[in-house]
Amino acid sequence: MMRRTFLKQTSSLAAGLALTTFSTISIADAVSDKLVVDTDNGKVRGKSAKDTQAFLGIPYGAPTGGKARFLPPVKAQAWTGVRDAFAYGNRAPQNAMPTNIPAEVKQLFRFSSDPMSEDCLVLNVWTPTANRNAKKPVLFWCHGGGFAIGSGQEPDYDGANLARDNDVVVVTVNHRLNVLGYLYLGDVIGDEYATGNAGMLDLVLALEWVRTNIANFGGDANNVTIFGQSGGGAKVSMLLAMPSAQGLFHKAIIMSGPGLKVTPRDMATNSADALFKKLDLSKNDLRKLQEIPAEQLVALGGAMGRAGAGGLSFSPLVDGRSLLTQPWDPIAPAGSANVPILIGSTKDEMTSLLMADPKYGTMTNEELLQRVGFMLETKDANKIVDFYRKLYPQHTPTDLLVDITTSTYMTVGSIQLAERKFAQSKAPVYLYMVTWETPVLGGMMRSPHGIDLPLVFDNTDIAKGLLGDGPAPQKMSELMSKSFVAFARTGNPNHAGLPQWPAFSTETRATLHFDVNPTVVNDPNKAERLFWASL
Repeated sequence: MMRRTFLKQTSSLAAGLALTTFSTISIADAVSDKLVVDTDNGKVRGKSAKDTQAFLGIPYGAPTGGKARFLPPVKAQAWTGVRDAFAYGNRAPQNAMPTNIPAEVKQLFRFSSDPMSEDCLVLNVWTPTANRNAKKPVLFWCHGGGFAIGSGQEPDYDGANLARDNDVVVVTVNHRLNVLGYLYLGDVIGDEYATGNAGMLDLVLALEWVRTNIANFGGDANNVTIFGQSGGGAKVSMLLAMPSAQGLFHKAIIMSGPGLKVTPRDMATNSADALFKKLDLSKNDLRKLQEIPAEQLVALGGAMGRAGAGGLSFSPLVDGRSLLTQPWDPIAPAGSANVPILIGSTKDEMTSLLMADPKYGTMTNEELLQRVGFMLETKDANKIVDFYRKLYPQHTPTDLLVDITTSTYMTVGSIQLAERKFAQSKAPVYLYMVTWETPVLGGMMRSPHGIDLPLVFDNTDIAKGLLGDGPAPQKMSELMSKSFVAFARTGNPNHAGLPQWPAFSTETRATLHFDVNPTVVNDPNKAERLFWASL
């Protein structure tokens, strides 16, 4: 039932909720020639930050503008001397956040305004100061924001606390987005431009950089875990299915972003045709397309990708080269069968994402039916609403809309991915749900999309606007970050703070509920799972 119309309508808002911005590491932190590390492109000098070593804005790929636009990435050029890695690099060109976000949400989330450029293939590394030469697990972060917005340098993604407190190496990365990352020209211009997944190939190149260089930062190139939330979770889902990414990582964590299917090739070609028409260019006029300012292309791509624009898309596709088949539909990708997976979502994903609706909180039954029919592109709105009303008799129409969309866009997809992974019988998959509710705004957001970001990265001190005060946020952070690190270290997320958490199976469907007092529940979403399967 997952439909692209609603995803396009909410992608910018979802991106923003996954990109909380508070502060950056101060360049005034101590720097030292002792913090010089060799890479295959040249030496980089980092700085001390929060009792870790931070190396920011390291180029892993060459600039992607001009004649390099839309092509697969190539390695960054080597440099001489020592390159200072004290500050973040450029974000990928992207549209600004929407202005219609409710005041309730604006007070919780602020958005990055860092410089943008097509010279954006950079990554950041945090490594513990102690035991620098030890082989530490590596956590490679794919940022949220769908495939249209975001960066690896949002302060929620500051890896210092996670690295320091858990003796791991954390890597975050920027890559191409929107039209610049996912315009498919193979059927329009020709073979040289037949990938269409440049943004995903950027991530593969960054993983190759990790394989080559991470040992010099104390990391173990043979123990790399890719993880991401929202659009980042979808990117992890894609990497698991990409032949060129095989062997570059060893475990995967998908947070609120099960990516079962991607854009079909014919739809991607239609999007390219429409873009040329909008720009009044002939279909083979590549030179002019590469000369158009990046901001103009990105703005046009964002407008064309909104609901009602004819179903256009600038996101990963089955191009027959970098991605050969639908990644997780109808079966799990064979190439990553031996990779353990941790996957989950939050109980009330859509509360924060639906608050932009002017009828949020006051919705009538008639308005609920209209939204369900439109958002899910279905004629079964009455049947769906009746089912959820019986399942949650005390819920208001607004609550029911949250329940329905959370199930269709996150919960059921996560279960399906776990089922298909389990069917391979090669490596374990663990399923979880964040059930802890934030007390802010009188508790109206419950367990929203993005609540897990500062918890996993142990950045609760800068996220009080989202998490509230008191001991609960830090308790949740300890539970989640330690689970994720245990999984990255061994492929098993269990640790002393949890009840025994079995791997997922279709017999028990064990699901860990992350709360202050975590519990393991068997098949907690059975009713919704069976209902959607019946449709």
